[in-house]
Amino acid sequence: MIIQFTKPFIMLFFFFFTFQVKLFLRGVLEIMQMMFREVHKENEHEEAVEEAGFGLFHGLLLVVCGWANASDAVEILCVSFLLPTARCDLHLSSSDMGLLTANIFLGMMIGGYMWGYLADQRGRQKVLVMSLTVNGVFGALASFAPRFWLFLLLRFISGVGVGGSIPVIFSYFSEFQPRLKRGAMISALATFWMAGNILAAGLAWLVIPRTWVRFSLGGLDFQSWRLFVVLCSVPSLTSALIFSLAMPESPRFLMEAGRETEALRVFCRMFAINHRGSLKTFSICGLHIPSEKKERETRRGGTHTLRFVNLKQCLAPIRQLFVGELASRSVCLVIIFYCISFGYYGLWMWFPELFKRAEDGGSPCANVSRLQSHDNQSCYPVKTAVYMEGFVTAASNLPGNIFTVLLMDVIGGKALLCCSLLLSSVSVFLIYEVKTKAQSLLISCVFSGVSVVAWNSLDVLGTELYPTQLRSSALGFFTGIGRVAAIMGNIVFGQLVDTNCAIPVLLVSALLLTGGITALRLPRTKQAELT
Repeated sequence: MIIQFTKPFIMLFFFFFTFQVKLFLRGVLEIMQMMFREVHKENEHEEAVEEAGFGLFHGLLLVVCGWANASDAVEILCVSFLLPTARCDLHLSSSDMGLLTANIFLGMMIGGYMWGYLADQRGRQKVLVMSLTVNGVFGALASFAPRFWLFLLLRFISGVGVGGSIPVIFSYFSEFQPRLKRGAMISALATFWMAGNILAAGLAWLVIPRTWVRFSLGGLDFQSWRLFVVLCSVPSLTSALIFSLAMPESPRFLMEAGRETEALRVFCRMFAINHRGSLKTFSICGLHIPSEKKERETRRGGTHTLRFVNLKQCLAPIRQLFVGELASRSVCLVIIFYCISFGYYGLWMWFPELFKRAEDGGSPCANVSRLQSHDNQSCYPVKTAVYMEGFVTAASNLPGNIFTVLLMDVIGGKALLCCSLLLSSVSVFLIYEVKTKAQSLLISCVFSGVSVVAWNSLDVLGTELYPTQLRSSALGFFTGIGRVAAIMGNIVFGQLVDTNCAIPVLLVSALLLTGGITALRLPRTKQAELT
């Protein structure tokens, strides 16, 4: 009787148990399938990049992206070269010149995140074309500004364009690179910043002293420094033209967007250029894109045009940077970007003033500048020594750039970043020991050569620490943090350099030391696969 009574319960328990086991196994199977799809997607991208080979395509890509990177350097640095003569024509005070120097960084801060977000949502290539065009057009228009406020506004808008192209260009470039070549190639791309430095100094040396280049344009006295501003916009405009006519979209972005046919077409194009003259064919016939990627692209409307998005959408990637395993690395990079940008841009813009103080002997910080009225100073004839020093300082980047290209994939970005920041801190501290102008120039060259290793390492680490859908947004956000630091660095130096020069110099040294120690907390990414 008991057995007959409990038999239905046993059968019911057995049915319930087997049902739960089925649910559990189904859940495990779904999780494994999801993991397989993600791993398969990662492997397919890396396999396709490896199958496409490494050769002429990557060389051409380096030149085109490098020219865009150099154009950003030219646009930023041209202000420092035009100030000695433009201050007379625009009637600039010292505070005006400080505002003009910080103005472009403010534009870059705003543009960095805005363009970075759009690049992650709508594509790298489109955003590069637009940001480079904004940079070039408004940079050239600034040369025709008759008043300082208009010149300031146009330079600000140009800075918005610069802020977009800097982070996006590194995301775009890295997504074409084979895993074992990525570190060296990104380091090579970063060396074009030095080329931009030299180009800006060379143009200034060639054009600005030519005071006979002068004519009237309506009511505007168009002098040589205005022609220099126009010429500095040419690299950005030509880069925008090349990207719009000849450069493909990032295949990694296309795969994330569910556009497998276009991604496969890009890989085939890479293969054809790298294996020109060979009978070998591209062996990958199709790319598997998870269905959720296609559905996401369909929800976007099936079009690839840039559209306005609300503020909440724009800020969503920032929140993702500080969630889960990304949180610790994001906090570290915020600190590092702030420290190096405050130190580099804050000190760099004031090197000429420190050189001037050392001309009479003694430490630059021991000689308090005498306040002089700009109205009593003549802008002409133009002194060319500042351009010579610019050439020497820019050329001092070369050893550091060669060092990073050769050793990035051997040592890794994390180790190079730590060491270069610590050495930069020591070189800034040595400013106390400077006794002559030659020694000041030597210290600036040492700082330039060592600090460029840190910048190159950040370029590599920034692309490898974040997934594709956040990469440009992350770089744009951290670049924006750097622009805030650059603005603050210039303000602090401007306020204290005449009263207590030791404070900003020691502050820069301490911040660089802090950045080097913080870099020890970053994960190791040497030759890691992009996610």
